[in-house]
Amino acid sequence: MTTGEYNESVNLYADNIYRFILKNIKDQDKAKDIVQDTYEKLWLRVETVSYEKARSYLFTTAYHTMIDMLRRDAKQSSMESVSPSEYSHSEQYSDLHEVLNQAIQLLPEAQRSVIMLRDYEGYSYEEIAEITGLSISQVKVYIFRGRIFLKEYIGKVETVL
Repeated sequence: MTTGEYNESVNLYADNIYRFILKNIKDQDKAKDIVQDTYEKLWLRVETVSYEKARSYLFTTAYHTMIDMLRRDAKQSSMESVSPSEYSHSEQYSDLHEVLNQAIQLLPEAQRSVIMLRDYEGYSYEEIAEITGLSISQVKVYIFRGRIFLKEYIGKVETVL
């Protein structure tokens, strides 16, 4: 990859990576640090990463950097101990976007990441599996379980609107 292609990858993908990380961790400073670390890692491997693979490499690296940071900060929690009914939303509210963001934050980190990559960033199951290091089957399971939780949390759309 040339310097020009590297700069172009910064222009093309930095905002998307930042949004993806920010949606997952809700900390602007940490999200900026992760994006910066991701591009630093790309710069160190600029000779071995082709421009065509830069997007995939960047999202994969950002994802793994975020996971490392979350583990380091010990912020992971298990969803097995939480009942969806404890957090279900039944009162009438008109801001579906806000309710959905609240529900997404309640998902386990792995489910939240794959749902965001699939539904917000538009990646295929195969690309998500490559980025996260999960099998395609596990990606599908996490997306399915996450969507079930979101559906139970939000309830009927009519009650939210």
